[in-house]
Amino acid sequence: MIYSPEDKRRATISPMAFAQELEILRSGPTYAFADWPNSELPKVSAGVYTIWNKTETFIYVGMAGHGKTAADLETAAKKNKVTGMRDRLRSHASGLRSGDQFCIYVADFLVLPDLSIEDITAIHKREIRMDILVKEYVHQNLSYRYCLTEDGAQALALERLLVNGALGNPPFLNPAKSLQ
Repeated sequence: MIYSPEDKRRATISPMAFAQELEILRSGPTYAFADWPNSELPKVSAGVYTIWNKTETFIYVGMAGHGKTAADLETAAKKNKVTGMRDRLRSHASGLRSGDQFCIYVADFLVLPDLSIEDITAIHKREIRMDILVKEYVHQNLSYRYCLTEDGAQALALERLLVNGALGNPPFLNPAKSLQ
């Protein structure tokens, strides 16, 4: 069955509607955060990305372009703005926790458990910045795959499928049923 762009906008759509996109997000080209920035990413886009660790564990799913229509994206492109996928992944690559839920999750669930008492004391004394440790972790251990969509509604529908386990398992850091 062929699914129209309108079908893909509905969050209740079957994973089969996004079969091609899911395959890209599961086994498409992988881009290491260590190689950031990625010049292949368009300045303006909506889409979904999956983040993986070195052992190919599905760590996180995110989307770009929330609430953006195709017309909104076209207007932003004409104004030469940077919005969407490039901007979201740039934020994740920075390691800065302020305003970035992914970096908060990395800090809480991937960096913090491995810190020693001495590391925690150094953070408390402002001798080490937690954001630097998050950035180092992201760059040393994580990579991503991405898939562009027509608009934010398609991206949201695809992201919802992924947090609910459309790749076989939900993402480690942001499954549908989490402590949010």
